[in-house]
Amino acid sequence: MTILLVMATAFAAGAQPVDLDDAFARLAQPEGEGWRIAESDILRAWSRSGSPAMDLLLRRGEDALDRGDLDEAIGHLSALTDHAPDFAAGWQTRAAALAMAGQFGPAIEDLARTLVLEPRHFAALTQLGAMLEEIGQPGRALAAYRESLKVHPHQQEALDAAARLERRLRGTDI
Repeated sequence: MTILLVMATAFAAGAQPVDLDDAFARLAQPEGEGWRIAESDILRAWSRSGSPAMDLLLRRGEDALDRGDLDEAIGHLSALTDHAPDFAAGWQTRAAALAMAGQFGPAIEDLARTLVLEPRHFAALTQLGAMLEEIGQPGRALAAYRESLKVHPHQQEALDAAARLERRLRGTDI
């Protein structure tokens, strides 16, 4: 009964369910531009918790982040993770807010939770790579970027970071 209510609410709001496995298969395609649509489909699906109240908390947290109000963002996103602990987007977005506040330990813990909930969360993997790079762990950062690129090989940020770290870790020939 609950699943029918969630589906009815989603359809009433104009949302179309996304076959994530299909979207991830399209995302990984090396040719064409279909990956852009797949990326959009995945990000849209990830932003929906199934609860209008939880989706509102996510939007409020994102809006506060956009304004640079980290305390407000962390507050909304902490409420979201408390009330919807199985919603990966809440953990990933709170990780971004925590990282912006310089709280890398808790941010990395939130990304770990995100990846338990959705191991294919390429945004969380790329975010993890950036954090690990920033705290001086280039080898682990490169591994995170490579994992992200296995899922989404078209991410320019991860491609650039992986290339930069590969050059750095390989060293310069004399």
